[in-house]
Amino acid sequence: MTIYVKESQQIYDAIVIGSGITGGWAAKEFCQRGLKTLMIERGRIVEHRKDYIGEGKAPWDLPFRSKVPLSLIEEQHSVQKKCYAFNDATKHFFGNDRDLPFQTAKGTDFWWIRANQLGGKSLLWHRYSYRLSDYDFNANKLDGYGTDWPLRYNDLKDWYSLVEKHVGICGQKENLPQLPDSEFLPPFDMTKPEQFVKSKIEAAFPDRRVIHGRQAHLTKPSKIHLEQGRGQCMARNECQKGCSFGAYFSTQSSTLPAASETGNLSIAPNSVVHSLIYDEKTNRLKGVRVIDNDDLTEREYFAKVIFVCASTLGSTQILLNTTSAKFPHGIANSSGVLGHYLMDHNYNAWANADIEGFDNEFYSGRRPGGIYIPNFYFQPDKKRPFLRGYGMSAGAYREAWDDLQASDGFGVDFKNTLKQPGKWKFYLGAQGEMLPRFENQVKLHPTLKDKWGIPQLEINCTFSENETLMMQDAAEQGAHMLKTIGLTNVKSGVRDKPPGSGIHELGTARMGRDPKTSVLNGFNQSHDVPNLFVTDGASFCSSAVQNPSLTFMALTVRAVNYAVQELNAKRL
Repeated sequence: MTIYVKESQQIYDAIVIGSGITGGWAAKEFCQRGLKTLMIERGRIVEHRKDYIGEGKAPWDLPFRSKVPLSLIEEQHSVQKKCYAFNDATKHFFGNDRDLPFQTAKGTDFWWIRANQLGGKSLLWHRYSYRLSDYDFNANKLDGYGTDWPLRYNDLKDWYSLVEKHVGICGQKENLPQLPDSEFLPPFDMTKPEQFVKSKIEAAFPDRRVIHGRQAHLTKPSKIHLEQGRGQCMARNECQKGCSFGAYFSTQSSTLPAASETGNLSIAPNSVVHSLIYDEKTNRLKGVRVIDNDDLTEREYFAKVIFVCASTLGSTQILLNTTSAKFPHGIANSSGVLGHYLMDHNYNAWANADIEGFDNEFYSGRRPGGIYIPNFYFQPDKKRPFLRGYGMSAGAYREAWDDLQASDGFGVDFKNTLKQPGKWKFYLGAQGEMLPRFENQVKLHPTLKDKWGIPQLEINCTFSENETLMMQDAAEQGAHMLKTIGLTNVKSGVRDKPPGSGIHELGTARMGRDPKTSVLNGFNQSHDVPNLFVTDGASFCSSAVQNPSLTFMALTVRAVNYAVQELNAKRL
């Protein structure tokens, strides 16, 4: 049973700030280990199934056919509208930009996509789940860009397995050195055209593999998933509306019920964290100071250990806004690197083509994801004009009416054409690594505050020449592969979407072995303040190529295990 609290003088064993992917896991792990845990969420309560108000609604069931009125976008969603998942059936899961202002440095742009409610962006994420490899954990050390990760793949592999069995990751074992295998449920099927492209690319380019996408979807639920009350994925590809089947992993479908059933979980919703309460005499955090989301009153909560899981930028804002005589520039910031080394993934390169010869083929359902070409530049090579590499999301599809609606035509014949499937197409989209650079920074604005009286963030983040050259290469390689295997009408290019558009913010409170150059140690624990942990993307030392959420989860479970040991040993 979940207990919702407002005022409380209880000293909890643990406070978890944030309820998204990392916060949900932290709360589950603490509660299942018997610790009384308070989860603080700045937004409203979202109940599983009940509050998925857009679920199952077709465009014609919505007042504007899934479009959001321009007046509402201009007033509330000027940034959020840029997210691929934003529409009339999902807009209630996105932040209100009017109430959530931030600034960007002159001449820069940044998209900060936010979902401030119970469950956070776990309700909206795209569910791709890939392990990092030792090539990723070693990358900074090998080329000298960024600080060395204080852990390696072997430190995390068992935690990956634990998480994956609970979450449910579909995919197939491939034995690739740059992309370790997970604990898999069966993958979604590849279409006949995808199988054709796979065979051709792998024959023409022996160093490149075309594999099933790995996603947090229950293609065939196991006992552990059925016990969570979750069911099989129906391949509707409407996941961002919410899924009453619980077929994709979210806080609501999985970790929150597990934490609640222990009786150890309390939740403080509508509680905007202002700062952390620091005791300089003991060099420990005592608790958390919050502002009520609705009436702007202040209150405090207390605990023995604090896990900050508010998303990379949200967590950094809290840390920067917690100052004292010892830490005038943000709590646990003796290194001076808090807020620096902001990263995102770069999705700006693409290629597509027509596939001939499969006019009698189609597919069943709407598979919620595609296929994948793992990074084939994982080995350092001084001949390349850029460091690191990229993966490529991919897939084949048939043009439908929404693809053809802008084509030439008129009248009955044109309408009948729209009823028929069009050409088979194949696309590639790059996901490039972004180097950790000191100058990519987030800081508190000196004068501007939000409605809760908290200083706004000022973000100064740009892609470097390294990322630009990488995307140019990805577009060229994408086109080269498609032409080589005989596809027709090949096109490619590079967009100019800014950082933040990948929604994979990372790196502003990074881990490291040296307290002089990092905020956290290898267990996501603050070097400076022993009972402070940060387990979301802020802790990353590099972005790697892979989607980061699976690693967020594994790091969080490992950190909770460590924190509980330290609590029991009375070292926190």
